[in-house]
Amino acid sequence: MTDDDTVHEDVWVFVEEHGGDVAGVSWELLAKGRELADETGEDLVALVVGEGVDDVGAEAVERGADRALVADDPVFEPYRAGPYGDQFRALVEERRPSIVLIGGTTTGRDFAGRVAVPADAGLTADCTELDVDDEGLLLARRPTFGGDAMATIKCPDHRPQMATVRAGVFDAAERDPDRDGDVEAVDVVVEADDALSRVLEREVGDVADITDADVVVAGGGGTEGDFAPVEALADALDGEVAASRKAVDEGWVEPARQVGQTGKTVRPDLYVAAGISGAVQHVEGMNDAETVVAVNTDPNAPIFEHADYGIVGDLHEVLPELTDRLGGRSPPEPTA
Repeated sequence: MTDDDTVHEDVWVFVEEHGGDVAGVSWELLAKGRELADETGEDLVALVVGEGVDDVGAEAVERGADRALVADDPVFEPYRAGPYGDQFRALVEERRPSIVLIGGTTTGRDFAGRVAVPADAGLTADCTELDVDDEGLLLARRPTFGGDAMATIKCPDHRPQMATVRAGVFDAAERDPDRDGDVEAVDVVVEADDALSRVLEREVGDVADITDADVVVAGGGGTEGDFAPVEALADALDGEVAASRKAVDEGWVEPARQVGQTGKTVRPDLYVAAGISGAVQHVEGMNDAETVVAVNTDPNAPIFEHADYGIVGDLHEVLPELTDRLGGRSPPEPTA
């Protein structure tokens, strides 16, 4: 049931692109979107917005989309919420999808509301699980109450059903060069002179996206605020530093590096958990890692139940030893 008698159909996925690079979560959502579209018997449609992005539309078809709608114009580069939101909203109102999935990136979170509110759509943020029920309603699951519970949210009365989805919770769709589909250039509804904002300067922060890392070394309360051994091992492994919620709450590490239900979901080839007890909220963010190594002084710590290799010991002694064996330089001894 919807808010009017208009038919809404098809599953849409926003494929986010900046300067030739596609956000990995976009390919993850195409894989999940393909499953949902197959369950509902509808088409999977990729929406690509940017400048010089025809090849991205073609790749979206190779990765599972039945159709790709491409809005290609210099007004979309660099990203601004106004032009993106106006273009997306116009297409949503014209084509009337049933489900719209957007990556829970800085970009996706920024403009999703600009589509949902004027379109009178239902929007669930920061989802970690997606499904559809027997009536084709989207079942959007996300952490709630500080990560202590999971909520399943449905939107029976408004369309489209929209969700922003956390990166790293689904496997990315593989490419199939032989797959057929349509790439359609759509009318651009935004004029450069009409945009309410312009970019004067861009600054890129130095915090890497840990969801893209092949190796993650995470520290928890057991570091006692000393992340030097974690950083040294991450450097020796050419990996990224991450942290538990406790480490972030204590102010030892920036929030962008938090792993868990209230942080980010990572799926690296190697995950080293140092001084992390293994609470379910943290495990939810890393339990799809290929190989997990846990270091903890407590032999009964829950993290060992999720580890492929466990080391019972003080991380301040174990991690420098591992770093030395990898040919890296151990951190200096802390001063009193």
